Amino acid sequence: MATATLNPYIRFLQGQEALSVLAGTAGRLDSLARSIGRGRMAAPPAPGKWSPRDILCHLADCEIAFGFRLRQTLAEDNHSVQPFEQEKWAAPYKSFLADQALTTFAALRMWNLALIEASLPAHAGKAVTHPERGAMTFSTIVETMAGHDLNHLAQLERIAAVS
Repeated sequence: MATATLNPYIRFLQGQEALSVLAGTAGRLDSLARSIGRGRMAAPPAPGKWSPRDILCHLADCEIAFGFRLRQTLAEDNHSVQPFEQEKWAAPYKSFLADQALTTFAALRMWNLALIEASLPAHAGKAVTHPERGAMTFSTIVETMAGHDLNHLAQLERIAAVS
């Protein structure tokens, strides 16, 4: 199990199985998007916060980044992953549609989940380095993905709960 230092999202897992979370996220996102509705998709819940559309776009972008990290970890020895500035990546989100983000996320997640399932448990301990978090493993990336999902699902659930 990853430590909070290596995985700041581990606290969101609260004992849940990472693969189960990863497998269920796309469906939960779709359901939450329907609950929120098109009319509220571009409205941030508070000043300076991301809108539901922005969160969905961020998740699609992160699925690209996580997928690349997973593949580099498997393919390269002693690899160092590249962090990214999420606010800079978010700059064009106002031009994107939430439906596009959902479709992109779901397709990428299905592809990444196939890789993860094919790679575990044999490569669970494959080492990789994050410049800000230090040494971690393939499993740490998987757990980070799941915790990251849960963090953003909770944000969307709070938005959906407000009528």
